[in-house]
Amino acid sequence: MTKLGTTIRYIVLFVGAIVFLFPFYYMIVGSLQTETDPTIAGAFPNPANLSLDNYVNVNERIDLVSGLVNSGIFTGGVLLCTVVFGVLVGYALAMLQWRGRRATFALALLVQVIPFQLLQIPLYVLIARDYGLADTHVGMILPFAINSTAVLIFRQYFLQLPKELFEAARIDGAGELRLLWSVALPLVRPALVTAVLLTFIGPWNEFLWPFLITKDASMQPLAVSLANYISTVAASTDNPFGAILAGAVVLAAPVVVLFIVFQRYFVSSDLGSGVKG
Repeated sequence: MTKLGTTIRYIVLFVGAIVFLFPFYYMIVGSLQTETDPTIAGAFPNPANLSLDNYVNVNERIDLVSGLVNSGIFTGGVLLCTVVFGVLVGYALAMLQWRGRRATFALALLVQVIPFQLLQIPLYVLIARDYGLADTHVGMILPFAINSTAVLIFRQYFLQLPKELFEAARIDGAGELRLLWSVALPLVRPALVTAVLLTFIGPWNEFLWPFLITKDASMQPLAVSLANYISTVAASTDNPFGAILAGAVVLAAPVVVLFIVFQRYFVSSDLGSGVKG
């Protein structure tokens, strides 16, 4: 590629990055403005117009720390279940021979086309009425405990692993759980991070199910608390625009930080390093 072509490519990438990042920048700037300025000039505000008052106002109404804790418990529980069950089921589908394996894999694919909203009413009746788990973290986590997308991700990664490693370990007397823990998992770290990142966004931003299953405000995740704040309280504040953006920043920040920290694992797919020729 010529020097001119390289320069043009970097200019295009730089412009694309600016276009992509500008909404996040404007969200942060808007959340810090004491007096709202919805014009283009508002993207470059006067430092005297910047403060943390909007965050303080939101926190006084909905308790951001409590919402973050509930979101963290909800999301952490879903992630733990997703990784544990996803690894076990994915390994069984990829590496073990058993009757019904293909039918189970077909069901996992079928689940992908069934909207979760279609199942929410029977799930609510089952979990809230029959199990009595309304207003509990377990009730929020249970419908998301098994993620078919994570199962498929782990299955595909396990299928790429060299079979020679497992055959050699079996000859040495290793059982399947030992194979999974000592041989398979170290080679599929990109799959673990990928599953965590893809799963994290769902429960962290989930609104409808936690809204249905929790009526106690102290148990609601941040997404539900912010939605209630926007619909009932935000309009009565001195700066509703800034308050809404402040809540959006708090909700979006953990997701952005997670992707920035783990993005190099997210794009990694080097699975062949475990075998030496």
